[in-house]
Amino acid sequence: MKLRHWLLIGLLCSANAWAGGLESLETFVKTVKSGRADFTQTVTAPAREGQPGRVKTSTGTFEFQRPGKFKFDYQKPFAQTIVADGKTLWLYDADLNQVTQRAQAQALGSTPAALIAAAPDLRALQADFALEAAPERDGLQWIKATPKNKDGQLQSVQVGFQGDALAALEILDSFGQRSVLKFSKVEVNPSLPASVFDFKAPAGADVVKQ
Repeated sequence: MKLRHWLLIGLLCSANAWAGGLESLETFVKTVKSGRADFTQTVTAPAREGQPGRVKTSTGTFEFQRPGKFKFDYQKPFAQTIVADGKTLWLYDADLNQVTQRAQAQALGSTPAALIAAAPDLRALQADFALEAAPERDGLQWIKATPKNKDGQLQSVQVGFQGDALAALEILDSFGQRSVLKFSKVEVNPSLPASVFDFKAPAGADVVKQ
């Protein structure tokens, strides 16, 4: 799946950021039941043999409906769609004309999607993630979430809020790859038709079940 820094500025600032960030996360999970936004994703591979890490940027749209439904529609530079319909997680790669199908319950537990779209409340998040302070930066309040399940590919996620509005995600995987998603044109609680999260494999596509 192509879905793929925090600064230490003192204990007092961390404590203040924690209070604000936790409140923002709790308000977001409690009050934002659906959403729509544009996103820009920058993926940086770890540096190797003295070479700087490779950087790839993509753009698209994101929609979600709590609990458990979301859609990432990557448009540039390559078309790719990721859809969770509540039961199944679908990944469609247009270049390969290939669909990957996974049981959603097995795929989502400790993922960034669980933080922003899947969990029904803060308690559910705390069952899967250790939440801790992250200092305020870039004009945003941050929460760092570390999966309690150490067997997955996710090392940590930082969620950035501007007030109570979701503004950014920073994802670090176990291979050292960092993905930063920045959201814009955010719509809170739009009315989304059920068809947004319906997925049907395109004609002729190779479907792989995992």
